[in-house]
Amino acid sequence: MSQSLATVAYLGAAILFILSLGGLSNPETSRRGNLFGMIGMALAVLATVFGPRVSPSGIAWIVIALVIGGGIGLYAARVVKMTQMPELVALMHSLVGLAACLVGFASYVDTSVQFTGAEKIIHEVEIYIGILIGAVTFSGSLIAFGKLNGRIGGKPLLLPARHWLNLIALLVVIWFGRQFLNAHEAGAGMTALVVMTAIALLFGVHMVMAIGGADMPVVVSMLNSYSGWAAAATGFMLNNDLLIVTGALVGSSGAILSYIMCQAMNRNFISVIAGGFGSGAPKKAAGGAAAEPQGEVAPVSAAETAEMLREAKSVIIVPGYGMAVAQAQHTVYEITKTLREKGVDVRFAIHPVAGRMPGHMNVLLAEAKVPYDIVMEMDEINEDFPDADVAMVIGANDIVNPSALDDPDSPIAGMPVLEVWKAKHSIVMKRSMASGYAGVDNPLFYKENNRMLFGDAKKMLDEVLAGLRSA
Repeated sequence: MSQSLATVAYLGAAILFILSLGGLSNPETSRRGNLFGMIGMALAVLATVFGPRVSPSGIAWIVIALVIGGGIGLYAARVVKMTQMPELVALMHSLVGLAACLVGFASYVDTSVQFTGAEKIIHEVEIYIGILIGAVTFSGSLIAFGKLNGRIGGKPLLLPARHWLNLIALLVVIWFGRQFLNAHEAGAGMTALVVMTAIALLFGVHMVMAIGGADMPVVVSMLNSYSGWAAAATGFMLNNDLLIVTGALVGSSGAILSYIMCQAMNRNFISVIAGGFGSGAPKKAAGGAAAEPQGEVAPVSAAETAEMLREAKSVIIVPGYGMAVAQAQHTVYEITKTLREKGVDVRFAIHPVAGRMPGHMNVLLAEAKVPYDIVMEMDEINEDFPDADVAMVIGANDIVNPSALDDPDSPIAGMPVLEVWKAKHSIVMKRSMASGYAGVDNPLFYKENNRMLFGDAKKMLDEVLAGLRSA
């Protein structure tokens, strides 16, 4: 394949990637967006493998790598459950970071192309920054993977003087960067690279370990952005225009999504990186005791829940991570279908940070074939709760916590939440009275118009569905 043909293929792939991002912005066009992305990636891979920069003798090794990597990806796609998608995404981000590091070291030791003067300085800056971003992305994504799958606790690790430690690490990285650029021997430059990489790996671990469980959706989005910039840096090192464009698309879209997520939590990006939110430690009251909601909960049975839903004219369902864990989305769809056949107006209220990653609930509901037009974002439906007869919360906690609006001393104060307590009746489905991922108690459970349906979400919803169908 000639260079001009490879360039045209890269241009086509870049256009397809842009169309893919546009398609993914809407549930109704997401399948088409995914298709554009797959076609674009296939085109990019073929243009690279059969392009002028790959020798015929190296194609066999590339094909072997493609078969191995594709086999692993196919296996993961088949066995990974929807509830495990957040940690899978974090793991994929780590591989992008690792690739950036490996390409950076390979570019430094490669002597086939010699640079001089300004070109040499620019190339070495690309290598240094690429490895730096890649190392932070790699180690940070691995810690995020551990937190999301429960192997590492959600409680933030807050080291003494952690911000000073981060500042010192940054200054050391800058100093070694200067040493790297001024190195006259390969050995001295490699030493600077290795030391910087070790510091970057430790910084990635420290950064994500200091972030509490409640901020993990933002962390996933943030690491997505980092992986994009790592890919762009790799593109600069390899002089690959498509990789630069693709990495910039991923990096900028991830940054925008992180900003949107921070707005949804009434947080700023710096406060998320600084960490600490979601420690699980309740605030202390004036008398020294932990400030906890007061009152008694009113339990309700599945049969009573079915009766309340059947008599309602308007129902709003709020899905949360508990629904994902119980794999109850298909039963939720059947309940929705049954209620709508009885003339009940059923809608879904989606909080931007529900679940463990952006769009988690939307994906689950789409998988269960819930109609897109009844799945509403928080800003679209929050004003409708006072007119709802029943608001049904399935495994959500922090995103329906009235403390965010009522208690200025709450760790989640100011965070926009779904105001389910304004409905005539609210039903919260939970396994127990345990606090949510942010470690904050929820006064919603004790309100007079609230009922608690305890138990596994799938089992309880099956009983609710049976009660609706038997009437």
